[in-house]
Amino acid sequence: MKLGMLTACLPGWPLARIAAWAAENGYQALEVAVWPDAGGRDFVASHLPVADFGPREVDRTRELFDRHGLELSAFAYYENNLHPDPERRAGIRAHLKHAIDAAQALGVPYVGTFVGRDWTRPVAENLREAERILPELVEYAGERNVRIIVENCVMEGWHPDGYPGNLAYSPELWEWMFSLGLYLNYDPSHLVWIGIDPVEVIAPYAERIVHAQAKDVELDPRARNRFGHFGPATDRTDPWGMGWWRYRVPGLGQVSWTNVVDRLYEHGFTGTLSVEHEDPVWGGDDERVTQGLRIAHRTLRPLILD
Repeated sequence: MKLGMLTACLPGWPLARIAAWAAENGYQALEVAVWPDAGGRDFVASHLPVADFGPREVDRTRELFDRHGLELSAFAYYENNLHPDPERRAGIRAHLKHAIDAAQALGVPYVGTFVGRDWTRPVAENLREAERILPELVEYAGERNVRIIVENCVMEGWHPDGYPGNLAYSPELWEWMFSLGLYLNYDPSHLVWIGIDPVEVIAPYAERIVHAQAKDVELDPRARNRFGHFGPATDRTDPWGMGWWRYRVPGLGQVSWTNVVDRLYEHGFTGTLSVEHEDPVWGGDDERVTQGLRIAHRTLRPLILD
């Protein structure tokens, strides 16, 4: 197991600066954000131009990672592959294929994305639609020796009422997506707030957990008693504001990282545990973000064997 970090938390930094900082601060791998330069979610980051990735870019990227002694654990392009707008969905699909092509060129084993959801249709219809379109992407990746990994993020902000916007949030849905050839980018933080024990679900699905993200979550049970599980209903100005929980860097929330890492080791996990920094306390500017990454490193590095 190696300790890495997702580069999306530093969208204004070039990849060379992130790589130098990560190596100097004890990180061993990078999960590189590869959204397009234009559009996307608020914290979109584009750290490699995968849509135009030729031999020159391949050589530069290899040299950068070799120089700093880092691994490139995965590409990150977490978008809605079931988007209800056909044009938007087609653009997401095309860019995901660009990411897969670039991963093949660099020998990167994984490209991360979301299953997503068409929030105008019920779950059953979404599952059938995913069964229609996702296997071709899995095959495209497999032909290039790349696996598609899906993070189990609920993506409640994609649904107008705060319901799941990514149909890969529970073990029931993991089993379904595994049948399509997808793998799991396991993130315990999402499991905690939806009431699933993040430690207990590792063993049954260990063979499909090939990459992991380290993000913590802080719960406020008193606020939950007011809003309920789905968050504010009458004054929801922020689609991502659930009102009773927030993300934290590892060590500042409810996840038992000692137990999570121990269980991953017990079941043979040899991939990267990648810090995904979305902590609002340690956010807002680059200095605070990097301090948050240092806190995460101090929490997790002692748990990972050399």
